[in-house]
Amino acid sequence: MAEAVKQETGAAYGGTVRAAGRVRADGGRSHIAHTDPHRTAQKKEQGTSMYDLVVVGAGPYGLSIAAHAAAAGLRLRVLGRPMASWRDHMPDGMLLKSEPWSTDLSDPAGGHTLADYCAAHELTAEHGVPLPLDTFAAYGRWFGERAVPQVEEVTVTAVRPDGDGFHVETDTGEQIPARTVALALGVMPFVNRPWPLLELPPELASHSSDHRDLRRFSGQDVTVLGSGQSALETATLLAEQGARPRLVARADHLRWNAPPQPLARGRLRALRDPHSGLGTGWPNWLWSKLPGAVRRLPSGTRVHIAENALGPAGAWWLRERFEPAVPVLLSHRVRAAAPQDDGVRLHLTHTDGRTETLDTQHVVAATGFTPDLGRLRLLPLQVRTTLRTVGGSRAPELSSGFESSWPGLFFAGLLTAPSFGPSMRFVYGAGFTAARLLRGVQRRLGDRRGATTIPRPARDSTPAAH
Repeated sequence: MAEAVKQETGAAYGGTVRAAGRVRADGGRSHIAHTDPHRTAQKKEQGTSMYDLVVVGAGPYGLSIAAHAAAAGLRLRVLGRPMASWRDHMPDGMLLKSEPWSTDLSDPAGGHTLADYCAAHELTAEHGVPLPLDTFAAYGRWFGERAVPQVEEVTVTAVRPDGDGFHVETDTGEQIPARTVALALGVMPFVNRPWPLLELPPELASHSSDHRDLRRFSGQDVTVLGSGQSALETATLLAEQGARPRLVARADHLRWNAPPQPLARGRLRALRDPHSGLGTGWPNWLWSKLPGAVRRLPSGTRVHIAENALGPAGAWWLRERFEPAVPVLLSHRVRAAAPQDDGVRLHLTHTDGRTETLDTQHVVAATGFTPDLGRLRLLPLQVRTTLRTVGGSRAPELSSGFESSWPGLFFAGLLTAPSFGPSMRFVYGAGFTAARLLRGVQRRLGDRRGATTIPRPARDSTPAAH
């Protein structure tokens, strides 16, 4: 799902734990440091002194939040593998669906843009020309090296409330005291795997985010489930890597985005179909420009918007590659799946009630991500079940500063879409989030220097189920 926000996390959520060196600033330039005696000595001197903010996650949202917090002078720790989802969980050859000018990470001074990175590396990023995934991942790391004082590649195993703050525990055994915590965990904790596939072994069924190199499927019959960009592009790349893919989707037709309008055009055309960071058109303009207004809508309306706005569709530039290479079976859902000889037998149901079976060697579920507080096992059960949620969703109700109903605990990215709208699923939302979340943290820090005030959840919100 290249168009969706893929933030990076140092949190443990059942996936592979990656331990590596740390990125630190040194004379304005950053590099990987596997050992840092100065940092070790500094920690000993600090003892139990608390940090103002710990950011968990080092993707577009985590790095943007950290850049704003560092510029504001907060005592800060940033934990996670920079741009990990983009580097580890998207196939080689993937292109971004978003326009290059809408994929900047957020620096409060307005610097360190994608255009700056491309200019420094003699690359081009043009409107209407899809940006390679690897270029964007490299840009994110470049941004982090310049806008964030230090990113530590450790895995966060727990975030526990402690008195008037938190203890953040890492896989190195360190316990970091913090007044506030921002969880910019991205999408990987929320992988949506269709239930009929859950009992199949990984050699027979996987999620699209499990793959970096699709060449392993060369010569194999592969069935891809889904109808969005991730499904369409994964199937196309499989075909181009020598596999024999097909697409199975519940939708009765595939939707394709139109090519973007030129940036320079007449006022009347611009008024009828305005540009925005989420595409052209007034609905997209609204979601991208007014996420704060979306938050003021009734919770049921917000949940509906989060679930239905900007639905599954393929990028215009992918269509000519997909259609001649990938056969499609529409209006079908998977009712059951079982191992069969050297592959999988899928039992399918058509929307008219007809059933059929399909034998394939591997199934790739390109079925997106489902925001669900219950999956954040790094938070204690007490916190997960106490947090107020948006309507009937399992996403946290948030203040205008992205603070949850647990004082000092902030969220960013996919989990915030039911509060602030669909822009939170895209890199474009990082700028709005970073600025507002910083103000929320500063308010909370100010409260804790005097009397603590607990934000009241919306009247129609409910506690999260566990």
